[in-house]
Amino acid sequence: MRIAIDAMGGDNAPDEIIAGALESISLLDSDDELILVGKRDLIAEKLSGDKTGRVSVVDAPDVIGMDEKPIESLREKPKSSIGVLAKLAKHDRADAVISAGNTGACVAAFQMRMRNLPGVNRPGIAVVFPTFEGPVTICDVGANIACKPINLYQYAVMARIYSMHVLGIENPRVGIMSIGEEEAKGNEIVRKAKEFMRADTNMNFVGNIEGRDIFRGVCDVAVCDGFVGNVILKLTEGLVEGLFKAIKHELMQEKLRLAMKFKPVMKRIYQKYDYNEYGGAPLLGVNGTGVICHGASNARTIRNAILKSKQYHRNKINDKIIGYLSKSTIRTADEQGS
Repeated sequence: MRIAIDAMGGDNAPDEIIAGALESISLLDSDDELILVGKRDLIAEKLSGDKTGRVSVVDAPDVIGMDEKPIESLREKPKSSIGVLAKLAKHDRADAVISAGNTGACVAAFQMRMRNLPGVNRPGIAVVFPTFEGPVTICDVGANIACKPINLYQYAVMARIYSMHVLGIENPRVGIMSIGEEEAKGNEIVRKAKEFMRADTNMNFVGNIEGRDIFRGVCDVAVCDGFVGNVILKLTEGLVEGLFKAIKHELMQEKLRLAMKFKPVMKRIYQKYDYNEYGGAPLLGVNGTGVICHGASNARTIRNAILKSKQYHRNKINDKIIGYLSKSTIRTADEQGS
């Protein structure tokens, strides 16, 4: 398998990106190849100590900043690392592509170059939330902020398949994010999407869920539009960081011996619920394997993203999505009339 990584994407590029790629080599199959995309001379210098010979470099002299407008940047910087990454997938020179760069640019580039899977209207970013009750997959968290009911239904299908075949959950429970558990709650889009999900007899649909339900073991898949999903994602990140900071502060106010006694416990908890453990978020619905990582990704994040992309590709997730949607009877009025 050929896995291409954007060496210039993210707050810690290129050092942590390259380090993560090198860490993954011992965990890959002997015929797997890694391709680092970015400024050739800079990457070559960082790779000078690599003796494996399993990492190649594709030159991409430009970088799209985190604050740049996605579409405009891709047009103005055709040789950006994200743009070149997507072209490798388009021309079948890479089986999976990974970036911790500008999320909007990644979504736009992957969708434009790789195109959508048959039957998928809009792709969605699926993030795995580690919770005490087990992993919960949320889709979408930022790719599509203006969803139609059919988009939410397709997110449910795709995230459910991902949960089954990558996370190993036998029959994932699917819920739709709303402002209350009651049947009548939610806007028109949510209510219509709920009809679609309930009409799909193969889906283990549990109805409306609220934000707190994500961490209470109510569902394995949570579906929402990209605006809501991104707010949930960023709020949770800030809450976890703030909570650990508050606990650390309180422990340090006690005796030093007590604080040191709790240190390994805190470390275990943090590692168990750390998003870095799940690597990156797949862009479900594109015709290929595209993984988008957190901007603050470290070497462990990239290493795990590489392993998850391999699992995604090996388990033929896209084929399963195409097969499911081709047999689904859920169609919009426009699709029924065409």
